[in-house]
Amino acid sequence: MSTHPQQALAHAIRFLSIDAIARAQEGHQGVPLGMAEIATALYTRHLKFNPAEPTWWDRDRVVLSNGHGSMLLYSLLHLTGYADFPIEEIQRFRELGSHCEGHPERNPAIGIEVTTGPLGQGIANAFGMAVAEAYLNARFGHDLVNHHTYAFVGDGCLQEGIGQEMISLAGHLRLGKLVLLWDDNQITDDGSTDLSISENVAERFRVAGWHVVEVDGHDIDAVSIALEAARADPRPSMLACRTVIAKGIARLQGQRGGHSGRLFAEDAQAARELLQWPHAAFEIPPDVLQAWRQAGARSQPEHAAWQARMSALNAAERHEFERVMRGELPAHWQQVLLDYKQSALQAPTAPSGIFISAEINDLLTPLMPERMVGCADLEAPTSHKRGLAAFTANDRNGAYVHCGVREHLMAAMANGMAAHGGVVPLSVTYLAFADYERPAMRMAALMGLPVKFVFSHDSIGIGKNGPTHQPVEILASLRAMPNMLVMRPADAVEAAECWAVALQHPSGPVSLVFARQPLPLVRQTHQTENLSQRGGYILAESVCGPRQVTLLATGSEVALAVVARDALESQGIGTAVVSLPCWALFDAQDNNYRQRVLGRGTVRVGIEAAVRQGWDRYLGDHGGFIGMNGFGASGPADALYSLFGITPQAVVAEATRLLKSQA
Repeated sequence: MSTHPQQALAHAIRFLSIDAIARAQEGHQGVPLGMAEIATALYTRHLKFNPAEPTWWDRDRVVLSNGHGSMLLYSLLHLTGYADFPIEEIQRFRELGSHCEGHPERNPAIGIEVTTGPLGQGIANAFGMAVAEAYLNARFGHDLVNHHTYAFVGDGCLQEGIGQEMISLAGHLRLGKLVLLWDDNQITDDGSTDLSISENVAERFRVAGWHVVEVDGHDIDAVSIALEAARADPRPSMLACRTVIAKGIARLQGQRGGHSGRLFAEDAQAARELLQWPHAAFEIPPDVLQAWRQAGARSQPEHAAWQARMSALNAAERHEFERVMRGELPAHWQQVLLDYKQSALQAPTAPSGIFISAEINDLLTPLMPERMVGCADLEAPTSHKRGLAAFTANDRNGAYVHCGVREHLMAAMANGMAAHGGVVPLSVTYLAFADYERPAMRMAALMGLPVKFVFSHDSIGIGKNGPTHQPVEILASLRAMPNMLVMRPADAVEAAECWAVALQHPSGPVSLVFARQPLPLVRQTHQTENLSQRGGYILAESVCGPRQVTLLATGSEVALAVVARDALESQGIGTAVVSLPCWALFDAQDNNYRQRVLGRGTVRVGIEAAVRQGWDRYLGDHGGFIGMNGFGASGPADALYSLFGITPQAVVAEATRLLKSQA
């Protein structure tokens, strides 16, 4: 039987991977060796991409969801001609400073769309990319936005719960430009997949409304035919590609050790003999490399045609498209928020904290059609659908995605949307459910993605729903996450300021945390300056004399601090109130500013309907704290605040006690 004319191209992936992993003395060879033919079929015949311009907006997106198999992606980037992946980078696999890191780390400019490490995140990111593409396609048309999202997928991605969340919602939304390539090798790190699953995995996709093709993953032509069928089908597609893990390494192929067992020089030599590859380590024969480089250049005419269509747009259309794709905010957005700040001061009643956010979100709708909202079955209590139509299988114009009770997918979807570009994603749910989103939130922070995580029901103030819905510990845990801004506004004015900060923050995610209960105004006069952007500021200074006490609070508890201040001042105790809507921003201020706000030498009392963890950085060794020591309870909000001693009277008593102890 003759050798397939493209078999040598697949072997080039194999031997670059073998050589890099053997040199590094660690890695995961199972994926690149098992999926070499699958990747060859995709990249040489179907993928729309241009290594000379990696961030071409209408490129197909490729996600390596089984990110431990990173040498598959790095080999492809080198072979197809991405400038940042010369052979020297492949030789530095897993070395400090190399682009060839242990798992792919997001850098679209060099060809890596998202960071994929925790299994399941990648396929959910791919889902988000497909949602973004469908929405932008509906808005700007086929001439500007018309591409596919492909994901290489392993068994672990599909075993994680987020995988089933994605399968279900993607099928429901009929995302026809989403294509998964499943490495069906029947082996996991522990051994056979029979150890932990018994269902027909492909059938899970079929019953969810997917187009499914089962194919020999080592048959390049069969995979290509399956890809052609996937591109023609209106449903999302899953190609179940039966493969042999670590194919080509005689000692490990088809075995548990094929996943990541140590490779030795003897293994590399044996593979060369088995697969008749008579070339030295890291050497790709010129004809094979030329064929790969031709594959990398295959989409250049399509790229040129796209650029011509862009050039043919009128100035206004082109400006708007480029603005959205660059992630630039529209003109006059700041004025909308300034006007809202001013109007909030005349509001006849104090609205719910989350409804304040909803109102701001609604005001931005005419200016920011690129904003998309995902919500986890909480449309009524969060109200962020105002003015937005639903994004559905039949109507891609809607900017509101009903995610169902799928918080983990919703957050990872938002990451994929942000990584794709062209949309500003919001992810909306209750704060108590942030833990369902946490792995994706961590990935957003790690990748520096500008996702807006909007939370409601932020404390014991939600009342009768009880302790399961009262997130007393979650503020502290989110504040501990690097590169995550956590903002808890005290009233409508601060809410507008925090929204402004979030919209202008391009280098990481923001958690906007709102109360369910009404937030009475604590800011009484209009100021154009955004006080919240410094993270903390003096809301009310002492007026009865030198400051002796500083009351520090966030969110709904700022109003309690204001009442307590009035009581202390009436007793002749000079007291200031400091609002701290965002600790990370406050910590970034210079020391003189921070000390002036906190009050040098004053008694400090922190007030927050949450646990104390983290507060001592501001309170010092002798500060006091009014908050939670454990979980909440079920009852009316005012009764709970009284039960747990989060009251103005308790604040006054604590400040007085601390003053006496220092006398």
